[in-house]
Amino acid sequence: MGMFGIDLDPELEARLDRLEKETGRTKAYYAELAIKEFLEDREDYLKGIAALERNEPRISLERLERELGLDR
Repeated sequence: MGMFGIDLDPELEARLDRLEKETGRTKAYYAELAIKEFLEDREDYLKGIAALERNEPRISLERLERELGLDR
């Protein structure tokens, strides 16, 4: 398993310390969770940009909601 260190803003560090104490989960747990969520979001964004660049078919959110019956 890889390991690295980061310098955090003191306010962010304090918030993370509080969260660790309140939940019993480690700071490493929350750092890994945050990185995973960031990577998933970033990968989705980049896939979307690539699809737009390829001129793939698109559907509006309004149409998608209507087709799925979520507009009611």
